[in-house]
Formats: sequence, C-alpha cells, structure tokens
Amino acid sequence: MINFTSVDSLSLKYYRQVHPEDASLSFDLKRMEDIYDRVQGQPDEPHRHGYYTILWVEEAKGTHRIDFHDFSLGKRQIYFIEPGQIHQVVEEGKSYGFVLTFSKQFLVENNIKEDLIRDLFIKELYGYAPPLTPDEQYWKVMRRRIEEMEQVLESPGKYRYEAVGALLKLFLIHSSTSCDMSSNQNTQEAQSSSRIVRLFKNLLNQKYDQWHKVAEYASHLHITSDYLNNVLKSVTGRGAKEHIQDRIITEARRLFLFTDLNVKEVGYELGFNEPAHFSSFFKKCMGVSPSVYLKS
Repeated sequence: MINFTSVDSLSLKYYRQVHPEDASLSFDLKRMEDIYDRVQGQPDEPHRHGYYTILWVEEAKGTHRIDFHDFSLGKRQIYFIEPGQIHQVVEEGKSYGFVLTFSKQFLVENNIKEDLIRDLFIKELYGYAPPLTPDEQYWKVMRRRIEEMEQVLESPGKYRYEAVGALLKLFLIHSSTSCDMSSNQNTQEAQSSSRIVRLFKNLLNQKYDQWHKVAEYASHLHITSDYLNNVLKSVTGRGAKEHIQDRIITEARRLFLFTDLNVKEVGYELGFNEPAHFSSFFKKCMGVSPSVYLKS
C-alpha cells in the first residue's frame, strides 16, 4: 500500500503537525476569519492531515470538498475531517467560525474515545462526511464550549491543555447527542449493531487493499456474511459489498489524482494481481474504465 505521508511522490500537501510552529503541541484552535486574513483570501489547496480537524462554520459562502464530495458552505455547520481524508475549502469571501485541530494522541492523553467522532458518521459510506447542523439550542451550548477552549488557551494555566481536553470531550458528546442517529441507539440491540458497524469500518480502513470479499471481514468479526450484511443494511442502508467497493474506489481515485502511478500500478496497490480484474471492477463501480477516468 502506498504511503501518503511520503510527500515526495505526490503533488498533494500533507500536514503532519497539529500546530505549525510547535511540534510538541497536539491541539490548536484558530478563527476562520483570522486564517482568511492571513492567507489574504487565497483558496485552499487540496491537502490531507495526519490529525483530526473540526470546521465550525458560523457563516460562510463557498465550497468544502471532502474526498470527491462537494458541500456548500453556509450557516450553522460542523464538519468533521478524519486523518487521511483529502479536503479543500474554497471561500467566496471571508468566513466566520473556528478551526479545531487535534491528534489521536491528544484524545488518548485526555481519555477521549475516537468512537465519539466515528459514530457521528456511522451511517455514511467511506469518505462521505456531510456537515452536522445542530438545532439552535445545541449550537449555543457547543459554541460556549469552543469559547471556553479559546479562553483557556489564552491563559497561562499549568493544566490548560487538560482543561481543553475536558471541554473537547464535552463538545464531542454534545455533537453525538444532537446527531440524528443518537435517537436510534436506545436499545441494546441497536447499540450492538452500531458496535459491529464501527468494528467493520475500522477493519475496512486497515484491510481494503488486501480483503475484497465480505466473507473475509465477517470471519474476522466472528459473524456470518449474512448477519454482517443485515446489520450494515439496518444501520447504514447499504450492504457490506457496497462499503468495500466504495472504500477501494475512493483510494483508487486518490491514487489517480495525486500520484503518477499507472492503471496497473494502482490496481496492484489496491490488491488486484491482474490488471484486467481491477479495470473490470473500476468500470463496474464508476461506469468508465480506469484509462478513460485517468485521461479525464
């Protein structure tokens, strides 16, 4: 599997440090309007991070592109971008809001489960990350948490990052509570289904370039293929095969767009030993052959 952190082979920017000036810091908070002024309104370039990003949009106009999906910037939106996702913000004027960035290590150090973020998009296919749009009540509560983080970071307190960690955990809990899917997790059966979906998605991110069959994932999870399919369909509306195909296709499109690999090499990176098999798979999913897609 190609290592996207190796920027030399890519035209894609990769940001490893949460804080650009201090590699020791694993949390950062900035205002969108300040970023806009600093870059003098120049549009973002497609890039990826080695850390989590939360885009808190109070008012903006333009487009937020996340892994080949376009979302219109507007009012009262919250975008969650996971490590490794490609995204780009194209503003049509000054935006107002906040950008929170933090590493996985920051979550560990502050006893925050990554599932708090992952569960927000448990229903979605890989790479599809539409914004949350909380109601006014939750929006005000969550904004207060961000303002408190900002105030704590500006203070000289010895334990300010521990305080920020506690506030971030509250923010993520509020996000989960305000999310539509939370109303479907009241029963033990629903919680069990969500757990299986979460484990499957985590496994898919690790094995998509090796395992292409539903049975391989089901076996690792110690359940049958039929049961895995039924659970995924009940929670996400899509079967395991669709999720696997979407994960592979997303990575193929990334490789075509941001590397110099040819069709055969991309297929090999994704676990296809025969170029014809990869071409057939890609055309079935995308409607065009890899060579035609690459030229376009």
